[in-house]
Amino acid sequence: MAGKRSPARRPTMKDIARRAGVSESAVSFALNDRPGVSEVTRARVRRVAEQLGWRPSTAARQLSGEGAATVGFVLARPAHTLGVDSFFLQLVAGIQEVLAERHLGLLFQVVEDIVDECGVYRAWWAEHRVDGVLMVDPRTDDPRPGLLTELGLPAVVIGGGPDEPSSGLSAVWADDAGAMAAIVDTLYTLGHRRIAHIAGLPHLAHTQRRVRSLRAETRRRGLTEVRSLTTDYSDAEGAAVTRRVLAADTPPTALIYDNDVMAVAGIAAAAELGFAVPRDLSVVAWEDSALCRMVTPWLSALSRDSMAFGRTAARELLALLDGSAPRTVQVPLPELITRDSTATPPG
Repeated sequence: MAGKRSPARRPTMKDIARRAGVSESAVSFALNDRPGVSEVTRARVRRVAEQLGWRPSTAARQLSGEGAATVGFVLARPAHTLGVDSFFLQLVAGIQEVLAERHLGLLFQVVEDIVDECGVYRAWWAEHRVDGVLMVDPRTDDPRPGLLTELGLPAVVIGGGPDEPSSGLSAVWADDAGAMAAIVDTLYTLGHRRIAHIAGLPHLAHTQRRVRSLRAETRRRGLTEVRSLTTDYSDAEGAAVTRRVLAADTPPTALIYDNDVMAVAGIAAAAELGFAVPRDLSVVAWEDSALCRMVTPWLSALSRDSMAFGRTAARELLALLDGSAPRTVQVPLPELITRDSTATPPG
């Protein structure tokens, strides 16, 4: 069995000086664009610094050895889906609430994909910009936990599962499988046998847990007309997929949406096609929010304290920064709030 890899060490000016064959003061002059070295030496030092992956510290506190006093949070999701996502807004609010108690800042960045996200982690590590990070949206074959462990960046994985490897990082997770089982049980008890799940991004671990749970529940009950369709979480895709499934010869009698925005868009799309909720179609949203109570009828939805989720994740990261060992914490199971959007299916 291979030994545990030691965290990578940030290159220093001493490393550059040794590799370039000059003094540390010459390295300082060259990298800070100050007089005192020749242009040839300056070019050699900068070339060596680039080869070693050296970056200047951008945090003044780090220069005094006090740490960056900042926590990093990178989100690799389509930017157009974020402004209306109530879960992330509340999650960040809970994180910020705890960080403020310790006068820590939150450095937030949106990127295109996890390749870019890994690049951000490397840059933050090299530049001493953050003391630790909060990582969201775990997925299969995820390179991020291994990279963060290799870099030695304290990190908490938000949204992982109990059986998913996190490379020794802390994790905070919710039981998506149990929540989906509760929704299916409610719909089945009402009499629904044709159910469509309008899911989120397909590569996310929590999407896959929900899909697997739906399949397991339908197999257990002997249902054959249940399926999941993935989207980008946006209202546009939520509406488009709703139109597609309702145009079938035998449309579903119940729809489960992976967020509140898609559920509201789905109700509007269903109305365009002549479906009334809940007379013809029952609807459940995964995240409860004010939006679920601003439409007619009010939406049945899974309710969880997303701010508390964020507070828990932030506290686990602070524990790591204080020297505690990594651990996995489960947040309470979301509660299904039944409202007027769910009823018995049409006869």
